[in-house]
Amino acid sequence: MTLGPRVIKTGIAVTLALYICSLLNLESAVFAGVAAIFTIQPSIYRTWKQIWDQVQTNTLGAIIALLALYFLGNDPLVIGLVMIIVILISLKLKMETTISLTLVTVLAIMSAPGNEDLSFALHRFAIILIGMMSALVVNVLIAPPKYKKNYLDRVNSVFQNMSILMRTSISNEMTEKSFQDQMKQLEDDLLKLEEQYKLFDEEREKMARLNNMNLREIVVFKQMLKSLQQGFVVLENIDAFYFQSKPSPEENSVFDQHLEHLIKYHEIFLLKYDGKIKADEPHLEEDIMVQTNSFLEKVMDSYNQDHELKIQLAVVGSSIYKYAFQIDRLNRLIEQYLKKA
Repeated sequence: MTLGPRVIKTGIAVTLALYICSLLNLESAVFAGVAAIFTIQPSIYRTWKQIWDQVQTNTLGAIIALLALYFLGNDPLVIGLVMIIVILISLKLKMETTISLTLVTVLAIMSAPGNEDLSFALHRFAIILIGMMSALVVNVLIAPPKYKKNYLDRVNSVFQNMSILMRTSISNEMTEKSFQDQMKQLEDDLLKLEEQYKLFDEEREKMARLNNMNLREIVVFKQMLKSLQQGFVVLENIDAFYFQSKPSPEENSVFDQHLEHLIKYHEIFLLKYDGKIKADEPHLEEDIMVQTNSFLEKVMDSYNQDHELKIQLAVVGSSIYKYAFQIDRLNRLIEQYLKKA
């Protein structure tokens, strides 16, 4: 685990919550620290949403805890029963992420004997709220997430890993263990990239006033993700089907050259977005889909000669065609975005 901004901000949020409680002479400040830990999220919007959900379920949990404390006392069995009830209610409200802190609130209210009045419950609830708000303030003011930079950095990192795999997949130069390890890493990185895109899109949609994000650019970012995901599908199909078809040296050459061609263009389009490639370069005028159609015709020729053996080649060829389509669309979206920028 790396010492990232979220880790540091969690520590700062806990410190701030404890310090505020100390200034206000509020007892049991540890609950404010716990609330700050549970509330801090990877984006400003998610932190705000977490607070809103927490306020609702914590208020309900506090009411249930106070009623149980007044009528049933604070016997451990009673506390356990209240915990179960609160969990079931949170699940019913589809607020699973708030369960942990809500249980902390219930425990905070029911943990001290002889405090069945409303003022005590409000005191403990205020401590929890201080922790929540401390997390929000820290997330907004201290090192706010750089969604665009983080997303593009991960796109380039995922592409570099995919590029190596795709350039060596047909030649089968990697050991089986190394290839599988790299594929697992690529799959994990793509899942993280997808989550980052969701964060990015949420911020654009929900926090538009705080983050002035271009809708066209969001579309480009989504297509970057789809292109990489389809590239991963190509690699999966090559691993699962390609070598079962017992390809000839000529077929190996056809697939290897076209994959090299596509990965090169994918790289060029990403560089074009970064402003590192001139949009009017001659090699950018070639039609990827025309060349891919020509490649697919060669694949189908092999399939027509031997349906049973070469059907796997057709499966791989189809996924390569879809990959070419996705990067061609990426190029068109980038050009449209750059013209409007």
